[in-house]
Amino acid sequence: MRPSRRQVDELRAVSLERGVVKYAEGSCFVKFGDTHVLVTASLEERLPPWLKGQGRGWVTAEYGMLPRATSERTRREATAGKQGGRTVEIQRLIGRSLRSVIDLQALGERQITIDCDVIQADGGTRTASITGAWMALSDCLAWMKSRDMLKAPVLRDHIAAVSCGVFKGTAVLDLDYAEDSEADTDANFVMTGSGNIVEVQATAEKDPFSEEQFLTLLALARKGIEKLVGLQKMAVG
Repeated sequence: MRPSRRQVDELRAVSLERGVVKYAEGSCFVKFGDTHVLVTASLEERLPPWLKGQGRGWVTAEYGMLPRATSERTRREATAGKQGGRTVEIQRLIGRSLRSVIDLQALGERQITIDCDVIQADGGTRTASITGAWMALSDCLAWMKSRDMLKAPVLRDHIAAVSCGVFKGTAVLDLDYAEDSEADTDANFVMTGSGNIVEVQATAEKDPFSEEQFLTLLALARKGIEKLVGLQKMAVG
């Protein structure tokens, strides 16, 4: 029995609330169980210097955890003067994931910045961030389309992410902290709505895992992401 009493292939309760930030072009408050992330999408009529004059845009992401997102207060990274390696890795993952389903040429010479702020963490903050980031990005692009800023479709597919792992010898979907902290294997899957794989992060925390176990985790991830994409589609109407 899982600590949460869920079935092995059962997601936590997921909610995707749109339009929660007044001034942002797109926003989403995403909840995966007790993991809560506020995501905003901001349109900027500027580009990184290395992209200027190339006739295409850019989508990037920033990620952070509030000091009391966890059981003990963590120091703000700004007070330390630099971001930690985990933060940099996660925000790069979010950016890569979103760009995989974006037509950057159709976006034009402008940048969309996705900000993911973890309000409460109980495992799976990066997967919740990616799933909510697609929602915020979608709304930002809809905002642009309503103002005739786009000449062609920009968003090519959905993106969602979910964690899987081997917990006490059993493959399970969508790990919370109780499982994540004790997992034999921990994996994160990022996939498109059409079922293609964008990125897989899988690590044997204790004993190495077999190919058969990996394929079991992949099958669980496909099932979970199919449900998440279905929720995205319902949320955007």
